[in-house]
Amino acid sequence: MNKAAIFALLIAVFYSCGSNDRGELVGVKANKKWFSEKPYGMALIPGGSFTMGKQDEDIVGTLNTPTKTVTVSPYFMDETEITNNEYKEFVFWVRDSIVRTKLAYQAEFAGLGATPGPNGQLPSGGIQNYKFKDTLANATPYEKYMYDNYYSFDTIQPLDWSEEIIWKTADFPDVDYVEVMDTLFISRDNAIDGVRTFNTKYLKYKYTWFDRDNAARKGGNRKDFVQTEVLNVYPDTTVWVKDFNYSYNDPMHQDYFYHQSYGDYPVVGVTWGQANAFCNWRTKKKNIYLLGKKNATQVPDFRLPTEAEWEYAARGGLDFATYPWGTGSTTSDRGCFLANFKPVRGNYAVDGALYTMEAKSFNANDYGLYNMAGNVSEWTNTAYNLSSYYMASTMNPNVEDRKNKRKIIRGGSWKDVAYYLEVASRDYEYADTARSYIGFRTVQNYIGTTNKK
Repeated sequence: MNKAAIFALLIAVFYSCGSNDRGELVGVKANKKWFSEKPYGMALIPGGSFTMGKQDEDIVGTLNTPTKTVTVSPYFMDETEITNNEYKEFVFWVRDSIVRTKLAYQAEFAGLGATPGPNGQLPSGGIQNYKFKDTLANATPYEKYMYDNYYSFDTIQPLDWSEEIIWKTADFPDVDYVEVMDTLFISRDNAIDGVRTFNTKYLKYKYTWFDRDNAARKGGNRKDFVQTEVLNVYPDTTVWVKDFNYSYNDPMHQDYFYHQSYGDYPVVGVTWGQANAFCNWRTKKKNIYLLGKKNATQVPDFRLPTEAEWEYAARGGLDFATYPWGTGSTTSDRGCFLANFKPVRGNYAVDGALYTMEAKSFNANDYGLYNMAGNVSEWTNTAYNLSSYYMASTMNPNVEDRKNKRKIIRGGSWKDVAYYLEVASRDYEYADTARSYIGFRTVQNYIGTTNKK
């Protein structure tokens, strides 16, 4: 009896120590204190109210930028336009996932016809190093359940990313590996000087997104609002030739995205859809990393800025300024140009660049953002409607928004006159069109508040 009484007493003490709220309502305790981490390469835009639109005469006479008061919440924004190197990381990830998937399937087929060894073991090495991840080895009950109920030979199973892909033909390990790589590279008939490169038509990225706006308004089955996108993510490098009929832009067509010397230049030749796919992948990349951490919390989605967010950020806190650097000229008091555009009756090179410049060029505005005027125009999330001044700016465009093919671009580019550098100037391009003068930068919602009282 004494032992039982002591045990009961210990249990009572344990539970009393585990809850010290004294019966009061204190809320659910978080595993750790949350703080909004500033993503690498982004600046915090504090949010607030501003006067959006033209405050002076509309010289062009479009009458599509009337002034109105707009309030935006705090958010993070890329300090620079997305560069070739940053977009290449996306393209290479898509390429590697496709290669690994095909290698894994080939490994499965090769293993089916293999003859077991003396001890019953199947062949290893070669293409077998790239087979699908063995989810049953040291698997948790959840992983075993998912494997039994969702994974089959006809569906994509988890890939094993631990083995490096071999690209040098002299190092290909076996015939099965050669067969897979042969199907992914351009044919010998299309090769130049016998050099076979990866066939970019295979660089397709598939992702899903949830139409929150229509789901909230219409209700119904959740699966009815899950949309699937499949698109090729390789930039259209031919835009350098197609955009200009009377210019010798062949070197830019050949080298701009390919050559490392342009690695820190803004990516161009990217459609609105490709920019959104990049945002989805960037979110996926960060969340996959966080899943390996204890008490992981997913980050808000990366996305394209709304038109209002873009203009607010471009102003840099200068509410009634004409340009990101203020009101006045496009040159400094020493006569130096403040942006990359088309000055002096079309003398493109007088500002220091014939085409684009490095993404971190000239001076940043007061929010720490570079090239919010000039260099390349930038996609926004907002659709353009010729019959009205401003469209409703949603952070996550719904199906109807995406069907509107005209999308707002902002900031002007290396080939534009100074008018389009003004923070309130608007223009549009069709969402499925790529240009040599249009790029993008991303934003992410800031969770919390920047105002400390």
